[in-house]
Amino acid sequence: MKTLKNIFLVILTIGMLQSCIVSEKPNIDFFQNSKYDFKGAQFASINVPMVLAKSYIKKALREDGESEETISLIRKASKIKLLTVTNGSQQMLNDYVQYLNNHHYEEWATIKHDGDHINIMVKQDGDVIKNMLLTVGSNANEMMFVDVKGNFTANDISKMINSVSTQ
Repeated sequence: MKTLKNIFLVILTIGMLQSCIVSEKPNIDFFQNSKYDFKGAQFASINVPMVLAKSYIKKALREDGESEETISLIRKASKIKLLTVTNGSQQMLNDYVQYLNNHHYEEWATIKHDGDHINIMVKQDGDVIKNMLLTVGSNANEMMFVDVKGNFTANDISKMINSVSTQ
């Protein structure tokens, strides 16, 4: 019985850590479209397991001096996907924004912070925001996309935007 328990724990641990593996395949819907010609763009993606990451992310944000609004937003997140793109193009970014508009995302904010452009787009279900997409980049050649799923309110996101905008 003890052996069976240990085998189960090992399989569970491997399953949880498997999502931590960095992949060269995109993990965000638009970029998974095999029909789109990305013209030499290179991808690196990771699915962040929230069970393991929430406490680490909150601690790192506190150490970096981030606001409590940003930290409280992490508490409400249920899934985070990260995707970095190198050798991207402005056309690819424009097509991505069009894709999001066609899938009922609304642009909430564009922030310029430390030379980077941060674009926040959300998808709502009534008053609850189910999905938030952040696009971070200093130019079209190097970009980072963050897909955050959870149950947020407009007030949560407004507080986070205001804390970043005033720094």
